[in-house]
Amino acid sequence: MTGIEQGLLIGGLMLLLLALRVHIAMAMLLAGSIGYVWIAGLDTLLNYFKHAAYARYSIYDLSVVPLFLLMGQFATHGGLSKALFQAGNAFIGHWRGGMAMAAVGACAGFGAICGSSLAAAATMGQVALPELRRHKYSGRLATAAIAAGGTLGILIPPSVPLVIYAILTEQNIAKLFVSAFIPGIIAMVGYMLVIGIMARVDPESAPPGDRVSWSGRLRALAETWPVFLIFVAVIGGIYGGFFTPTEAASIGVLATAFVAWRSGGLSKRGFLECVYGTAQATAMIFLILLGADVMNVFLALTQLPAELAKWVIGLDLSPLLVLFTILAIYIVLGCIMDSLSMILLTVPIFFPIIMGLEFWGMTMEAKAIWFGILSLMVVEIGLITPPVGLNVFIISSMAKETSMKETFIGIVPFLMSDIARIVLIVFVPPIGLLALYL
Repeated sequence: MTGIEQGLLIGGLMLLLLALRVHIAMAMLLAGSIGYVWIAGLDTLLNYFKHAAYARYSIYDLSVVPLFLLMGQFATHGGLSKALFQAGNAFIGHWRGGMAMAAVGACAGFGAICGSSLAAAATMGQVALPELRRHKYSGRLATAAIAAGGTLGILIPPSVPLVIYAILTEQNIAKLFVSAFIPGIIAMVGYMLVIGIMARVDPESAPPGDRVSWSGRLRALAETWPVFLIFVAVIGGIYGGFFTPTEAASIGVLATAFVAWRSGGLSKRGFLECVYGTAQATAMIFLILLGADVMNVFLALTQLPAELAKWVIGLDLSPLLVLFTILAIYIVLGCIMDSLSMILLTVPIFFPIIMGLEFWGMTMEAKAIWFGILSLMVVEIGLITPPVGLNVFIISSMAKETSMKETFIGIVPFLMSDIARIVLIVFVPPIGLLALYL
């Protein structure tokens, strides 16, 4: 049996384990270990395990992951999501659909200091859903808007998946963060346009709210100053060369901790909840990292990624056809995998293929950043597509009066916005390459 056949067989085993509801980390760990033993023997696998965990977890850049997660926990307890929503609502809440647009804008703002889509969706669901219900928004529009808005948490920097992509592909974290900024803004505006269209098609689903005076708007805006200050300090400090990503994340943690303490949300119990939440999320991510490492080492032994890259390039297909095929695979995988697992499992396979093709005359660095932004945008779609749709699950658990089916129906227009944005970035690469032009 050839290495490619072995790789495909073990890949099928991993998908079978996922279908049996085995956790993604354990599915990759078990399937990769079985494949490793098949090719190299049990003793070789045990020798690999002696240093595998240390080799992965001792990477300095990975320390930003728990720091960004802790930053998000402090931001949640500090009430920053509520301040962002109230500010957005003060300015545009009197529009038809304006309150849902404010929730999307608040998700983007919260994502700028959180870096987690699940946290953005969960936090904004607690803040915005009661207000949307009170103003008689339809359950379909309210839940879909917040679930879709939550995906901005991993697109607006800082982003944990982008950090992982940078480590896997040896790219500059700061350049990836800055390059993701404009696509993130386009995503936010696209979602707002979708809400505006839906509100005009069905006016009863999104009634206008009360108009707020300019003095009230300014007071609401003033409450959001910590968000802007933290974002500028973290992202500006990284790209300006003042801090490393880890140093910037540490400063962000201290700043959000101060805001949470000042607002009264960092009591002893609140602090412990932040620490425990960060520890649980970090443990999950790091276990997925280890499982992906074992799976990817097995794939490297089979030579599947290299042979697949050679095979695809040898077919002499249109580079755009190859790219859209890869993006379609991401969308399908998003129905059964979480975003981080997809990146860890597929980037070692797809990245060499993309780097071996020619796109618009881009340099290797530009191509790597461009593909990273595209991958992240397609991966975020998986958070709102069935049957996994983690953001939809989170919002549905908070809005039990709205069925999950209704939420998924409401998600469809937002998915159309996502696809239009992906096509735009594919054919106009400079939009996703801001860092290379500054």
